[in-house]
Amino acid sequence: MTRILLDDTLKAKLHNLTQPLELCDETGRVLGRVFPAPDLSQYERWEPTFSEEELRRQEQANEKRYSTPEVLAHLEKL
Repeated sequence: MTRILLDDTLKAKLHNLTQPLELCDETGRVLGRVFPAPDLSQYERWEPTFSEEELRRQEQANEKRYSTPEVLAHLEKL
């Protein structure tokens, strides 16, 4: 991937990359779309509330399971 360093002037033209934007040529033709990189520090780290033992137990349970095609077929009937 090519990396381009932005000076303050260009960064200001791009609204400091705080929102998605389109890059266009002089005719208005869209050349590309840019989406800001998420700031992951805004989010709390999440850990699942179930253990590996619980996962294994659920896998071994004798409950009826459905394949993806079976689920899709059922949904199409609704």
